[in-house]
Amino acid sequence: MQDLTFVTPTICKLMDVESPVGSNSDHIETLTDKARTDNIAKVDKCLIYAPDAVGMHLYEDHRLEFDKILDFAPLSVRLRSMIPPKTPVCFASMFTGLKPDSHGINIYSRPVLKCATLFDAMILAGKKVAIVAVKNSSIDLIFRERQMDYFSEDYDQQVTDRTIQLLEMDQHDVIVAYHQEYDDALHKTAPDSAPAIAAFENHINSFTKLAGVFNRSWSKYNRMLAFAPDHGAHFDSETQKGTHGLDISEDMEISHFYAINKQEQQ
Repeated sequence: MQDLTFVTPTICKLMDVESPVGSNSDHIETLTDKARTDNIAKVDKCLIYAPDAVGMHLYEDHRLEFDKILDFAPLSVRLRSMIPPKTPVCFASMFTGLKPDSHGINIYSRPVLKCATLFDAMILAGKKVAIVAVKNSSIDLIFRERQMDYFSEDYDQQVTDRTIQLLEMDQHDVIVAYHQEYDDALHKTAPDSAPAIAAFENHINSFTKLAGVFNRSWSKYNRMLAFAPDHGAHFDSETQKGTHGLDISEDMEISHFYAINKQEQQ
């Protein structure tokens, strides 16, 4: 099965940017085939919504929520997470195209990555990049020290508000928006608890809101939208709470959802 290391080379290929040094050379053919079929030679803009821990463990019981994602991002791609399925490990692989042993984060640690990333590749190609994330989250920390814009927000709602502002200002080519409420809730309770499911539903609602602004504000561009989680989660019978980090299907199996839209006539 394809894994998270396929994401960076795929985005680079679609945006006609050279992949970072050492990155996986493969790409997600579902997406490149879609661009080819629709005669999209190059994607100009990309919004990546990255919710923490939204894995396939949720899919069977919450199919209608996933259908809301498909309304905006109909290209579904099954992927495997990284081992161990921990947030900094996974997002490092997603945004470098490298396995954990190569990018250097192979336990739960959050150093600034020194290897080339998707963001370095975009900057080298003259693209403007922004990461909008909850302050002091993994994704807020490990991609620092680059010539790009960082927006560290109090929590998910502020991330959404800032991302909408950036979409409407139209000054960036690649925006990553990270949310963490579901992961926070499952660690305090369980992956299928009422608070956790409410948080998951908040992620869906945030994504659909962002997707609507994305399509309105960037309609004049060939554009790519992604719903791109890092890993899943499972219930720990010893702690009676949710967790993740094991090589098991609940933690490792995820789906990403994409749209590749052609510019609209103005």
